[in-house]
Amino acid sequence: MANWSDPRTTAVPRAAAGARDAAFDAGLRSYMLSVYNYMASGVLLTGIVAMLFARGGADSMAAHLFLGGGLLPLVVIFAPLGIVFWMSFGIQRMSETTAKALFWSYAVLMGLSTSVIFLVYTGSSIAQTFFATAASFAALSLYGYTTKRNLAPLGAFFFMAVIGLIVAMLINMFMPASINGPMNLIISGIGVLLFAGITAYRTQMIKSDYFTVRGTDFQGRAAIIGALGLYIAFLNMFMFLLRFMGNRR
Repeated sequence: MANWSDPRTTAVPRAAAGARDAAFDAGLRSYMLSVYNYMASGVLLTGIVAMLFARGGADSMAAHLFLGGGLLPLVVIFAPLGIVFWMSFGIQRMSETTAKALFWSYAVLMGLSTSVIFLVYTGSSIAQTFFATAASFAALSLYGYTTKRNLAPLGAFFFMAVIGLIVAMLINMFMPASINGPMNLIISGIGVLLFAGITAYRTQMIKSDYFTVRGTDFQGRAAIIGALGLYIAFLNMFMFLLRFMGNRR
């Protein structure tokens, strides 16, 4: 019987295990990098579309679209929600090419719908808020990636909190001005904190999903749907934070 302490019998298994761990770590890094690349490219595309659409101020396409009335503004606003549901419930059945097309379409539509912020806030305050959001997002995502704490149980809480936030925003729309203003600040503060938590949660879930999807034909689509979740968290955190930091024109 081989001696368990003999380095000649233990070196190979240890080396093999080390190689497997190194391969897994490299695969995970590559997977997370693809998620962040999709997410960052989506944010960049949204910003470019928003700036181009808002160019010209009161005479811009954004002003004509959102101030001109009709059904088109509603389509621009609610179409992204339809894409999110389509991707969330149909990602298992669609091809990777379709998932990419939907993701880029979502980024473009969000660029159109958020272009109005360039008509409301100054460009410098938008830039400051963007960089503050980017720094916060990076720190929160890093925490979600490295923390040993299991954030999975928070998923149900975050889902219910988002629903509650949407309901509160809808109710606040019909409140008198004396209540609407202070409530806007409260809702914005809650929104920033909520999507900060979701950023860390989603990052950990994406990392955890790699254990399941690695080496499968679903890996590419999983990276896209993961990027979509981070994109939504980033954009919402930016929009809520803009209410605090933004200087109106």
